[in-house]
Amino acid sequence: MSHKDYYSILGVSRDALQDEIKKAYRNLARRYHPDVNRDDPEAESKFKDISEAYEVLSDPDKRRQYDMFGTAKGGPAFGGFEDLSGFGNFESAFSDVFDMFFGDWQRQGTRSRSSAQRGSDLNLELTIDFEEAVFGADKEVEIGRLVSCVTCSGTGVKPGASPEICMGCHGVGEVRSEQRTVFGTFIRTTTCPKCSGVGKVITNPCKDCNGQGRKPVHEKIKVDIPAGVDNGVTLKLPGKGEAGLRGGRVGDLYVTLYVNPHPIFERQGSNLFCQFPITFPQAALGAEVQVPTLEGFEKIKVPAGTQTGTTFKIRGKGVPSLHQRTRGDIIVQVVIETPHRLTERQRELLHELARELGNDVPGSPSNVPDPSSIFGRIKDAFSSK
Repeated sequence: MSHKDYYSILGVSRDALQDEIKKAYRNLARRYHPDVNRDDPEAESKFKDISEAYEVLSDPDKRRQYDMFGTAKGGPAFGGFEDLSGFGNFESAFSDVFDMFFGDWQRQGTRSRSSAQRGSDLNLELTIDFEEAVFGADKEVEIGRLVSCVTCSGTGVKPGASPEICMGCHGVGEVRSEQRTVFGTFIRTTTCPKCSGVGKVITNPCKDCNGQGRKPVHEKIKVDIPAGVDNGVTLKLPGKGEAGLRGGRVGDLYVTLYVNPHPIFERQGSNLFCQFPITFPQAALGAEVQVPTLEGFEKIKVPAGTQTGTTFKIRGKGVPSLHQRTRGDIIVQVVIETPHRLTERQRELLHELARELGNDVPGSPSNVPDPSSIFGRIKDAFSSK
């Protein structure tokens, strides 16, 4: 056979690395495999050339000899592709292609299969109060789940009896079918439909669980809610899901928390925010006021001349951190409250105050706003337009 340029066949340079050669081979093998190109009579020939080139260039010794003499053997470059005995490592050269095209077809041999099956996880939604999210709580929930049958200890077999060997697979758990190809004999293994891959069948099932090894129950489970959880947090309770099959591990329970809103406080990370009303005299003259927290009332000092929207901080009374031994603050925003109803005396006093401030008679010189005040700045801004 005439000399073949293996580098050109794979489309790589003569100094290509092994990863490049393998990648080129996989792409071309997938493209020209006869099973994919059954209508192309030249596909099989191309596929053989590609495989022959890869078998040589993927072996360092054969590649070195090929680079020196133009052949990987002592004589001319191979005596024909059908002579598979000429390829010392032919099986490994095609292992990637077999994976791509034959899926779970594999070389003759056995494959172990575990019959144990892990139990399913369960999901639950739990609504808690705002204070329970901040300080933590112990809650109790009732769920339905599958637990291991006590009567048969989860085996599904009637006490005193034993499962029998499955005659469909002779205890292997797999059913095999053979396929012969030009590359050799391949065995396809599939799960035995009679025993579901266990290798044994139950002829005397447990009456309490009908041979399932599990029974449905409703039970109460304690949920430990840590301090500082937020809305949407999911807690994991290991081993509180459903029992596994044939000795498989028990699943887990996932509890997603939803927090009821608080009538006063709004959570902002680890801080709590609230608005607190004060009167005009308190804001103007200053005062000490009692503001609420989740643990009672705290006294804060409102200085004279406080404006509405001013914030005050109460340290260490916010939300505990889940991962650190710290606690947020309470941010109090004061809002000056305007009374809705006034007595005659209150009206007289306000009129008197207005006259003192120059706000009683519109247009009087004393009614001109102070340019440095917010009202003065607003007047200047709009009067210039």
